[in-house]
Amino acid sequence: MNDVAQVGGPTTVTVAGIELEVIERGRGAPILYLHGGGGSGGDLPFIDLLAKQHRVVAPSHPGFGRSGLPDWLDSVDDIAHVHLELMDRFNLDKVDLIGMSIGGWIAAEIATKIPERLKHLVLIGPVGVKTGPVDRLDVPDIFAMPQDKLQRLLYHDPEKTRPDVKAMTDEQIGIMVRNRETAALLGWEPYLHNPKLNHRLHRVNVPTLFLRGVSDGVVTADYVERYARLIPGARSETIAAAGHAPQVEQAQATAARILEFLKS
Repeated sequence: MNDVAQVGGPTTVTVAGIELEVIERGRGAPILYLHGGGGSGGDLPFIDLLAKQHRVVAPSHPGFGRSGLPDWLDSVDDIAHVHLELMDRFNLDKVDLIGMSIGGWIAAEIATKIPERLKHLVLIGPVGVKTGPVDRLDVPDIFAMPQDKLQRLLYHDPEKTRPDVKAMTDEQIGIMVRNRETAALLGWEPYLHNPKLNHRLHRVNVPTLFLRGVSDGVVTADYVERYARLIPGARSETIAAAGHAPQVEQAQATAARILEFLKS
């Protein structure tokens, strides 16, 4: 079997014995984009906007989309190491790294390991650190609440972004459920953070931008501000009329802000 094969548009690449689904679009300075817990399906218009000026490599994390999930992988740190190897395979050196939600957590882990290989870091509604009181969750328990309530936390306009399950194929429904299962595997305990990451983020020495949708009900403005203070020189901004996934609800505005930042 070939190491790299075309599978319905995206590329399948074997990394660390795992078959990863990878989208690659555009030309120019490289961007590595790491999706959130819902997978990369809804991010394609945003990726295309970035790809007008950059080469964008966007893998589906192990256990998401059509990527494999080996028995030994059970943490965000494991995924960070898989993506480090992916960066070597795709010759991604001096890369702009963008991560959203759980993908932001993965990106933050990567940035502490190889800051010298990054040009910029963008974290969109990231999780991954514990910054508040020990007896309270920083992020609502998204795994224990009804889907309707979660939809209201995730989106500025939940009705417009509600998935039409009746119009989805069996494969699409299977991927949606699998994405949720893998997100729970990675974020269940400790809940959506790595206790050690707080003590490593000082290593990140590249320009860093935190973005948050103003209607985000998953990560609060205070949480993002506390997170940003852990990275020297990082700043945070908001995207209007967007919730936890501004790259979906406001793809044009989010891409424009990021592309402007990457030119700095």
